[in-house]
Amino acid sequence: MAPMTRPIKNCLVALALLAVAVLPAEAATFSMKRGLNLDSWATWPPEDRWNNPEAILPFPEWRKSLDADGLARLKADGFDFLRMPVDPAPLLSDKAAGLRDRLIASVVESARLINGAGLKVVVDMHLIPSSGRSVGMREVMDDPEMFERYVELVRTLAHALSKEDPEMVAFEPMNEPVVDCADDHTNLWPDRLQRLYAAARASATRLTIVLTGACYSGAEALAKVDPKAIPDDNVIWTFHSYDPFLLTHQGATWTGDFIQYVTGLPFPPYAVPRGELDAALEAIRQRIRDGASWSRRQGMLDYLDEQIATMDTREKLDAVMNKPFEFVADWAKRHGVDARNIYLGEFGMIRQEYGNPYVVPAATRAAYVKDMIGRAEQHGFAWSAWSYGGAFGIVEQFDLKPAEPEILEMIRQLD
Repeated sequence: MAPMTRPIKNCLVALALLAVAVLPAEAATFSMKRGLNLDSWATWPPEDRWNNPEAILPFPEWRKSLDADGLARLKADGFDFLRMPVDPAPLLSDKAAGLRDRLIASVVESARLINGAGLKVVVDMHLIPSSGRSVGMREVMDDPEMFERYVELVRTLAHALSKEDPEMVAFEPMNEPVVDCADDHTNLWPDRLQRLYAAARASATRLTIVLTGACYSGAEALAKVDPKAIPDDNVIWTFHSYDPFLLTHQGATWTGDFIQYVTGLPFPPYAVPRGELDAALEAIRQRIRDGASWSRRQGMLDYLDEQIATMDTREKLDAVMNKPFEFVADWAKRHGVDARNIYLGEFGMIRQEYGNPYVVPAATRAAYVKDMIGRAEQHGFAWSAWSYGGAFGIVEQFDLKPAEPEILEMIRQLD
């Protein structure tokens, strides 16, 4: 009978697998609704001090200023989870090699501290530009050997988190990959995404894995991902949106030589009388005329006019801000991805650029954050605002000083 029963059993297995394949996707083990990004590098010590436990521990760096009481206040403010950026650079740097195990243990301890306050946590591996350090996004993406080391780090950190409660801890292997952007004509991310996912899943079989598209985690990049290539219901897909960039990054010098001249624009632009908006635009134009090189000046003036023309009415601004959500919603519908498994991982409006005296009015920032929350929740997406402190600070500004309360008050009043 054995020769007869084997093919029958094989057919039954095949039918069972087929039945599983056509079932709709289920929600991930880890669920979330309203979150906040913690800080990651505001007071970071230079690399030559990464071998000093007193300088680098506890890790990540928010532990130096935010304790259990502060976390409990965030819970009371209405957040149910935190996204915890972890800078992988010290974990890949030779300088900190002797402290690597202690740094990883501190990451796990930090996640438990957040859970202890009744908050869930997304452990986010958050590469940033190297800025003179030995490891950053460019090094990981451009150097195959460094990318292999990064994959192994994902495997190691996932293993360290694998025994945590999967309903309370999720793992995000890479933040905003800078690859396959429009000007580089590459298609490297699908393979790298698979590698990172496989490394995380192999070490943490129960944790929800948070995955993203290429090119700064933009919505259009996520829409190019084929989620069927990762047949795993225990995955949450994330995208980021800071649209319209002209408004959300006013004065931010790290974004290039244009936006530093742009301050004083309201949100929404049509909320003020046209004469007031025109006066703000003329002040920006004058700063460009006074400060920009002659070769860049006219291009900047033209670009300013082009950008403001895309958002100076309700209909035009809605089109700009809706676009990322529509990309993701259409992608989810095509691929059968449950809205509960989609997450707006970053959004926000700058409060103040480092060293720039201009502060975006709190009411302007609160209006933008409320608008973005509304769009995310309308689509059934979870969200986490950027960020706790620093340039985009919602809770704190610089030097641990409290930020204006308008955004937190708005979040407390959400239904």
